[in-house]
Amino acid sequence: MGVPYVPVMGLVGSDLLKRREDMLIREDPFNPGVRTVVAKSLRPDVALLHGQKADRAGNVSMGQFNDDTLLAEASRRVIVTVEEVVDKLTEVDSKGTVLPSILVDAVVHAPYGAHPAACPDYYGVDEAHIHRYIEASKSDAAFAAYLEETVFGVKDHGAYVERFVAGGTTRQAVGND
Repeated sequence: MGVPYVPVMGLVGSDLLKRREDMLIREDPFNPGVRTVVAKSLRPDVALLHGQKADRAGNVSMGQFNDDTLLAEASRRVIVTVEEVVDKLTEVDSKGTVLPSILVDAVVHAPYGAHPAACPDYYGVDEAHIHRYIEASKSDAAFAAYLEETVFGVKDHGAYVERFVAGGTTRQAVGND
């Protein structure tokens, strides 16, 4: 929106405010006596999002409603990975939220690009992989080993999919989780 700060509802009295210097409690200028939280606006350099389909013009079907459009509008650059690239999004393709091409700087065809999270209508959450991640995050050494195996230890996205999705060390759940 191009504003320096935004009001945030529901945080007055929250412990979050003790840890966040970018959030302040102020009196609501339109409701004297009512306190509200204001937070510094964010302007990310890059938003990396994952969608279901994109057309060759750069319009992206994001599926169910989420905050991705707000993130895209706030960011200086937007890169979207997608399950499929089609010539032109149809009304059937674009069910749910559509990110218009004017907000998108680049589209990358990356099947299973949301893995181990879900991509509705394509695949569900890979719970076994998520559990491995959670366990690995409990110590620096275990997390370093996890990163070596799943991020640094694969040549590219295709190798990741082959190893961890297509019959690799974790089972891929299928469905609309």
